[in-house]
Parts: sequence; structure tokens; C-alpha cells
Amino acid sequence: MLRSQDTFQELESFSTSLGHCPRWNESAYLTGHSSFFSTLGMNVNAGREVLEEEEVTWAKVEVDIIEGGQKDPSKMKYPLRSYAEKLEEELEKVKNQLDKVMEELHIAQYQKSQLKSQFVETDQSRKELEMKIILSEEIISTYRQERELLQNELDNALQEVEEVSRRQGQSSGTKYFSEFSMTEIKEAVQNFEPSLKIGEGGCGIVYKGFLRHMPVAIKTMKYQSMQGSQQFQQEVDVLSKVRHPNLIMLIGACAEPWTLVYEYFPNGSLEDWLHSSNRAKQLPWRARIRIATELCSVLAFLHSYKPHSIVHGDVKPGNILLDAHLGCKLSDFGICRLLSQGERSSNNTTVLYPTVVKGTLGYMDPEFLITRELTTKFDVYSFGIILLELLTRRPALGLVNEVQKAIDAGTLKAILDPLAGEWPDMLAKELTHLALRCCEMSRRNRPELGSDVWTVLQSIRASLGYT
Repeated sequence: MLRSQDTFQELESFSTSLGHCPRWNESAYLTGHSSFFSTLGMNVNAGREVLEEEEVTWAKVEVDIIEGGQKDPSKMKYPLRSYAEKLEEELEKVKNQLDKVMEELHIAQYQKSQLKSQFVETDQSRKELEMKIILSEEIISTYRQERELLQNELDNALQEVEEVSRRQGQSSGTKYFSEFSMTEIKEAVQNFEPSLKIGEGGCGIVYKGFLRHMPVAIKTMKYQSMQGSQQFQQEVDVLSKVRHPNLIMLIGACAEPWTLVYEYFPNGSLEDWLHSSNRAKQLPWRARIRIATELCSVLAFLHSYKPHSIVHGDVKPGNILLDAHLGCKLSDFGICRLLSQGERSSNNTTVLYPTVVKGTLGYMDPEFLITRELTTKFDVYSFGIILLELLTRRPALGLVNEVQKAIDAGTLKAILDPLAGEWPDMLAKELTHLALRCCEMSRRNRPELGSDVWTVLQSIRASLGYT
């Protein structure tokens, strides 16, 4: 009887201690092992009921003994020894379950410790990477500023040199190009091998060649006539005297037949890049802004050339070549005009030059088609179309109306070229409005490239961190 009571007290004490153990107050394990504790509680309650019943039975046995009677304990409903053994077995099972739960708890705590350690290491790595990115951006920004500064210094130096050279050339009649023989020309292009042809325009066919130990582009005039002769002489007169960092360099010429030799650009023309999806991906919006700025620079230089302004007359992507660094080089001056025989307009601000219709449809000044009066505003209109093409990569014909409709509908972003990357909204709107101003139907409403347009583009470059 005492042993049974001791066993029950031991089990009850163990159950009570489990209920007060701090480890079991953790919600995760109370939830995950609720069935275990429920079973444990049921076992304890069942044991308590059996022991209470046996206590009553033993009390009756003791009364019978005192009164002289004796009953056989083996006839009792639950023999105490047998139940004590069963209770011990149940207790052993409970302990085994507890050991298993404790083992799982230790494993979970270990995993939690490991995850916490990995999180600390990952967070530290993230902070180190952020610091490296910040430092890299600072270094890139510094190099970019230095590069822009050097580029400006180079541009200024070249302009000064060209100004001095131009003055000396005007005074001495010197022309800065070499004269080549037809034998040299044929050797350079392997007797005009068709596989060496790299372009063909309205004025002539262009071949890639190797002349006097350097790669060159050689253009032969299409028309062996008075028209070809005039275009040949016009280009020689302009490019042999005029120098600008964004102007193609004329290396030399061969008078018969009319052949021109230029510096060679392996990157081809802007038209090649805009019409090729693969190349357009390599022409991000920052590079496109640079091309627009450099094109504005060379056109403004030509328009302000002294003693007479020069109008290119055929500014289009096919005549804009790109160097190894995607720098802009304006080419093809076969139909350009020096406004030397022109007259002043009614407001005495625009130089006029009556001429026949030449150029490329889509880039031609619409007012010129009516008046046949060539002015510097002809190139301004062409520049506006090219700027819209750089923004949208869409065909020139009808582009002004298409962009204006998008502006009015508030859907400009939908027609911007996605291959250029994510255009900043404010920047795209500013460039679009500038381009539309350049494409005004009336030339009187178009801005000047050397003042208005240049000021806007320089402001944009400054806002992007360029000097």
C-alpha cells in the first residue's frame, strides 16, 4: 500500500514538475507537443482513480482481518503489485517521450543558433558590398569628371588649332589634304572589289581601303558629269579648310575620276545603329544625349563659320558616323552650301540662299520646299528630327505628328525606345519639347543651335554630372 502511494506521488510530482518547467512555457513546444501532455495527464488521472479504488479495497481487507475474517487479496479487481508495475511501465514510456522531445528541442535550438549565425554573416557581407558599391560609384564619378574635363580641354585645343590653321590657310591658300593617284586608289580598294563596299548614298559609293599604311574610307562619285564634279569640288573646298572634333576628316582626293579619301570608322553610321536592335541596345540614352550634343556643336560651328555660314543640307543618321567611343562625326558635304551669295530675310536675321531641292525626304525643312530659300534653319529642322529618332527609334516620316499626339495624350513614355534603357521622365519630356521646337513648320519659330539648343543640352549634361 505504501509502495503504491509512493509510486503515485512520484508520478504526480513528476507531472507537476513538467507543468512548472520553464522550457515547456515556450509556445512552439507547447503547440508542437500538446498531444504528448494530454496523454500524460490522462495517464496520471487514470492512475489516481485506480489507486483510490485499491485504497478502499485494502481498507475493507484490514477491517475483515480485525473482525476475524480474511479475504483473498488475489480476488481484488486490481492487484496492487501488478498495477504498480504497469504504472512504472507507463512512467518509463513518459520519460522516454520526454527524452525524445528534449532531444528535438536541443536540435531545434542548435538549428536556430546556426541560422542566427548565418544571418549575422550575411548581413555583414551585405554591408561590405554596399560600401564597395558606394566606393566604386565615387571612383567612376571621379574618372568620368576627369574624362569630361580632358575631353573639353582637347576640344578647346583643337578648336584653337583649327582656328589658327584656318586663318593661315585663308591667307596662303593652303588646303589640308593629300593628292592621290588613281593607281594608289585602285590598290587601296583592290580595284574596287565589291566585298569591300561599305556604303552607298546619293552622291557616291564608299569602299573600305588601306592606303599609305592606314585604314581609310574611299568614296567615288556616282555621276561622272557636271553634277558629280560640283559635288566633288564642294566637299573638297569645305573639308580641306574646315576642322572640328565632330567633323569627318578629309585625308585626300583624286581628281580623275572624282574620288575622296576619308578617315575610316569601323562603327559605321548612326543609321546602322538605330536600325539594328542588337546595336541599339548598346546605345543607351546617355550615349544618345552625347551624340545629340556633339551634332549640335558641329552644326552650330558650321553655321557660325566666317566669313560665310555653311549649311550642310543633308543632316540624317546615315551621314552621322560613330567613332570607337561612339563619338559623333558629321560627313557627306556634297550638297552643302556656303551662304555667300545670299540675301537677308525681311527681319534681317536669317541668311537666305535660293537653290534647287536637294536632301532627304523626312529631314527636309517643309518651308524650304515652298520657298526654295535655304537657311541655317534647314539644318535645325533636320537636327530636331534626329533628336526625335534618338528618343523613339522610329522612322522620320510622320514622326513629328506621332510624337505631338503622344504628348497631347500623355503617353510619351509609350513611344520612347526601350532599348535605350529607362529614360528619366523629366529629361525625356525636356528633350522632346526641344526637338519639337526645332521642327516647327515656320523656320522663324525654330531656335538657334548655337545659343538656345546648346544651352539646353549643356544644362542637361551638367545635371547628369558631366562638365
